[in-house]
Amino acid sequence: MLRVATYNVRGLRDSVPALIRVIESMRADVLCLQEAPRFLNWRGRRRELAEACGLRVAAGGRLGGVAVLARPGIEVPAAEHHALKVFLGLEIRGLAVAILRVEGVPLAVGSIHLDLHRAARLRHAYEAMTLMRRAARAYGAAIVIGGDFNEQETEPTWRYLAGQLADCHPAAPRGDGLTFPARGPRERIDAVFAERGLTVVSCGGADASEADLGAATDHLPVLAELRVGP
Repeated sequence: MLRVATYNVRGLRDSVPALIRVIESMRADVLCLQEAPRFLNWRGRRRELAEACGLRVAAGGRLGGVAVLARPGIEVPAAEHHALKVFLGLEIRGLAVAILRVEGVPLAVGSIHLDLHRAARLRHAYEAMTLMRRAARAYGAAIVIGGDFNEQETEPTWRYLAGQLADCHPAAPRGDGLTFPARGPRERIDAVFAERGLTVVSCGGADASEADLGAATDHLPVLAELRVGP
């Protein structure tokens, strides 16, 4: 069983102790981060967060503020980081990809944070899937993507991704799936998508206190349990 989580941590601008407690409560094997630190000492701050949570940085560059963390013991044969198409006046977006080997099964795990601009979101989703497919083919891997998609399941980008991969929450829901804002969530804009050959056992949030969830960042995390072996 593989526990894959995704979490927008808002640049560690909120309570880092609360954030660490939330991450620890999920006992994730793999964690996709959005709004990971990307300015002063960004590498060190990401590494310190990972180590505090019993994880290590498996993939991610500065541009786009995305990263993939993995628990020690998971093999990481390769890692990629891609800047996505630049749109004038919009923030630069990126895709972090870690090639992992879990229970002998290769996985291509991507972390992405899409824009508030609708057309940019859709363009970046197409581009990200092309990059993920290429990485997956190179290693014979199944694809898993965690991210903050900045739209909901009725909108075009979400529908596109759900046509390519399985949206894990409706596949095996645990809880209502709402992720934003952290205090009084009203929208499901964060998700884990997985290759349809992987079995989704459950998908929900973190078993952390409401106080910590509200203090850690402005999003709630998503945790999916996937069966990757026979």
